[in-house]
Amino acid sequence: MKVLLLLSTIACLLVKAQGKTFSRCELLLMLQHSGLEGFEGYSLADWVCLAYFASGFNTAKVTQNSDGSSEYGIFQINSRLWCSDQHSTTKDLCDIACSDLLTDEIVDDIDCIKKAVVDSEGLDAWMGWRDHCRGRNLNYWINACN
Repeated sequence: MKVLLLLSTIACLLVKAQGKTFSRCELLLMLQHSGLEGFEGYSLADWVCLAYFASGFNTAKVTQNSDGSSEYGIFQINSRLWCSDQHSTTKDLCDIACSDLLTDEIVDDIDCIKKAVVDSEGLDAWMGWRDHCRGRNLNYWINACN
């Protein structure tokens, strides 16, 4: 009986650790509640567009970079500066394990990206945002989400 309880507990933890792919409107609501509207001059549409082109709204996405660093989570936060992954040299400016950015709980991702946007070149630090979102009509990302 104890073995079954232990196995079910491990299974629940693994499901949570696998992350989540948000819908556009679900993410928009979460970002709105987190105070990202207007943060550092960016609209909610900017943040949603960034998340789509960074990860496809997938909190479990990890991308390996040629410099040895990795990008983690829904916003693809880089391990070289912002989180610690034991694989790359890091400044860990968000004081967070990169694996914590891979769960369906994105409050820590939002807290970290706020620091990154303030302390770096803004959303221009993300190629996906520069190439697909910057200077464009982003109404699509928020329309039809009530």
